[in-house]
Amino acid sequence: MSPAETYQSVVPLFAVLVSLVVVPLILVSAQRPNLRESWTIGASLAKFGLVASLLPHALAGRTAEVRLLEISPGIDFALRADPFGVFFALVASGLWVFTSFYSIGYVRGLNEHKQTRYFASFAVCLSATVGVAFAANVLTFVVFYEVLTVATYPLVIHKETPEAISGGRKYLAYTLTAGVLLIAATAWTYQVVGDLDFRAGGLLEGKSASVETVRGLFLLFILGVGVKAAIMPLHSWLPTAMVAPTPVSALLHAVAVVKAGVFGVVRVVGFVFGPSAMSAFGLSTILAIFAGATIIIASLLALSEDNLKRRLAYSTIGHLSYVVLGTALLTPASFAGGVLHIANHAAMKITLFFCAGAIYVNLHKENVSELDGIGRAMPWTMGAFTLAAAGLAGVPPVNGFVSKWYLGLGAIEADAQLPLVVLLLGGLLSAGYLIPIVYRAFFRPMAGEKGTREASALMVVPLVLTATLSVALGLAPNLFVHLHDLAMNISRSVIDGGTP
Repeated sequence: MSPAETYQSVVPLFAVLVSLVVVPLILVSAQRPNLRESWTIGASLAKFGLVASLLPHALAGRTAEVRLLEISPGIDFALRADPFGVFFALVASGLWVFTSFYSIGYVRGLNEHKQTRYFASFAVCLSATVGVAFAANVLTFVVFYEVLTVATYPLVIHKETPEAISGGRKYLAYTLTAGVLLIAATAWTYQVVGDLDFRAGGLLEGKSASVETVRGLFLLFILGVGVKAAIMPLHSWLPTAMVAPTPVSALLHAVAVVKAGVFGVVRVVGFVFGPSAMSAFGLSTILAIFAGATIIIASLLALSEDNLKRRLAYSTIGHLSYVVLGTALLTPASFAGGVLHIANHAAMKITLFFCAGAIYVNLHKENVSELDGIGRAMPWTMGAFTLAAAGLAGVPPVNGFVSKWYLGLGAIEADAQLPLVVLLLGGLLSAGYLIPIVYRAFFRPMAGEKGTREASALMVVPLVLTATLSVALGLAPNLFVHLHDLAMNISRSVIDGGTP
């Protein structure tokens, strides 16, 4: 990257640190809940503001950079807000604002224990997530990736039931093992290339390496990021982790953990290996096969799940692989569609989990078979659920249609009929496991107490806003933060091998 395209700035560092700084303030405010939660909301707004300030430069192809220290010769611990990093940080920090308000309503509605630990852990997770987004090189990425793993653990086991503890252990077993593989991949890459800086088009571009070396590196990287991306068969920790409180599930699925996984897949494909190596060594085909299989199998498993959160978990597993498949196809439209689906799926899926949490807090119902007639009791909640469900199925004008349109167009560009069939079938299966919930809610009689009874405004307003956002971004994909333009610029920079 030429000096003219990079400028020194501490804004990426401040964006990472702002939520970390409030952690001790949250802890010392344990006996004053209103103050404690004000710190959370203030940090979320400040984080989003800092990230948003980087957007004009990212759209112009300029990258903010801050190098903090040299770990060893040629390897810095550094942050770089390139367009893809800004894209992901905008999604994570923006949705954290909604999650912060929602979390207050949720923990108060259920009178949850250890609320201070909950909010403090959430803040650390968002610092780690933005660190993942702004990591300038593979080593910095791995550091924040592992911090995210550890910081999420207290949230997964929050209920401290035997089931929660077991789910937390499984989560750590999968994700920490993946971290070891990423560390190995990082060391091997530096030995082969002598460089770890992410570069659009791939840092392996133009480097000489044997077929065995490149494929071995790819295996380590994909196993490392594929666990959080829930690519089958690396997925089983995710449904198990649904024992966590619903805002944590929203964090896992929409804001941080699994999105960090697919963000990592895109980084590996587009910024470590690059289109040339992916095609020349047959890596894109292998990745596409696993992604396609995950989409179909996860969707079929979702059909059979009665527990609402577990059904949504399998839906997430399938939809994450839409991103992976679009990345693997390596056409301008498919890559842009994959990047866009990171944001679009996040807005829709956080809405669905918010709805599931509102139903649980308000009516104490967790299973799909118990949801008959609740659309009349909770019309705002189930109206939002309906919009998000339609979007996941690819129905316009919800934003899911936009990213799926580009993914389908990319499959046509690649002359890849089977991936196109997978995308279409995945959309039908999404409708198959979500629309029956909507039908139950609005067209079946409700047993027991009748009448309208929504959850608290702190829960209902965020889920209505995220559902509205999903529709707004479907009608105007560039609304507010130019996600569409960013995705197109990211795709061009990777596919053309240029700098973002």
